[in-house]
Amino acid sequence: MKVVSRNGDNLAYYSELFEIPKVLIEDANPAITGGVLPIGMEVQIPGFVVQEEPRVDITLADIALQYHLPIDAIVLMNQVEEKPFSVPVRVMYPFLVTEKPYDYQSLLDDLEILSFHYPFIKVESIGKSVLGKELLEVRIGQGDKVIHYNGSFHANEWITSAVLMKWLNDLLLALTNDCTLCGLDCMPYYHDVTISMVPMVNPDGVELVLKGEQAAEGKVDVLKINNGNSAFYAWKANIRGVDLNNQYPANWEIEKQRKIPKAPAPRDFPGETALSEPEALALKELAEKRNFERVLALHTQGKEFYWGYEGHEPEQAASIAREFEERSGYRAVQYVDSHAGYKDWFIQEFKRGGFTIELGKGINPLPLSHLPGIYEDSVKILMAGLYM
Repeated sequence: MKVVSRNGDNLAYYSELFEIPKVLIEDANPAITGGVLPIGMEVQIPGFVVQEEPRVDITLADIALQYHLPIDAIVLMNQVEEKPFSVPVRVMYPFLVTEKPYDYQSLLDDLEILSFHYPFIKVESIGKSVLGKELLEVRIGQGDKVIHYNGSFHANEWITSAVLMKWLNDLLLALTNDCTLCGLDCMPYYHDVTISMVPMVNPDGVELVLKGEQAAEGKVDVLKINNGNSAFYAWKANIRGVDLNNQYPANWEIEKQRKIPKAPAPRDFPGETALSEPEALALKELAEKRNFERVLALHTQGKEFYWGYEGHEPEQAASIAREFEERSGYRAVQYVDSHAGYKDWFIQEFKRGGFTIELGKGINPLPLSHLPGIYEDSVKILMAGLYM
């Protein structure tokens, strides 16, 4: 929602008027500096929408009483006498509907919606997929400690993108409504932490699983890679048949030698070289640029998570794993016989906490009917990732 400043207005007053933390208004308006605003400046107020009321037998005072708002909030919104009245209405419920096949366009649409209503979030491209789709990172918060979350490394695990976007929407609601999430006050984390989120690492693969051969745009012979099968529900790789979570230089040579696929395949092929795929490289470069304190990579399935790699994990990782386990009921597994994953590389490279969270239980892709239960468990881990 936008308001137009008047003589003597400032962001602190708008914070009081709309009961929105001043820091959120400041971050929604990065070009505004200083105290008193010049007259006529547009200012973004996050967490509100504008509703219209006809100017028939009703006054500004009536509107203020009806909507439980300070009368000056109504005056501010109606400086020009026009019909109907503009009324600021606080957003109290999620905008997003994530209970659907969560494709790349869903991600773009939802990020546009959230950016419009919560302009203090930052959305930035960190690279492009094989087919040129933007790989988008969302950032929230002001803290020096950067916690990273990602989803859909594997194409048929697209439900992880829906989980992250649902959490993002709930987090934004909690911030703008002074509410708790999983019993936690979110504003202190906004000050102390920066959340980095890449909801869909593998958009080309997700599109292939959900839409079939046409998603390859005629640029890759995915039918050949899939042994002539036109159903791609078991596809985990990117569009070129490279498993993005087998692409990282953490004993990549071991995985290359022992993996059965020696050529592009729906799953498990680690590529001809480490980091050959633009999606994998973009995530590596992002970790180096942001200097993540911790990473949580969402996968499916198994109701367990992996938290160690070759003894490189820090001592603190064990207590974080215990917290995740206690809050979610997921089983903590320190070591598995696997290399070349994103979590493996991160732990090896930074000696910091890295976690691969296997959401839900069943056969991939998990059905949408599982999403509410998956979210109920996983949101506890997502929130614990901020405070541990």
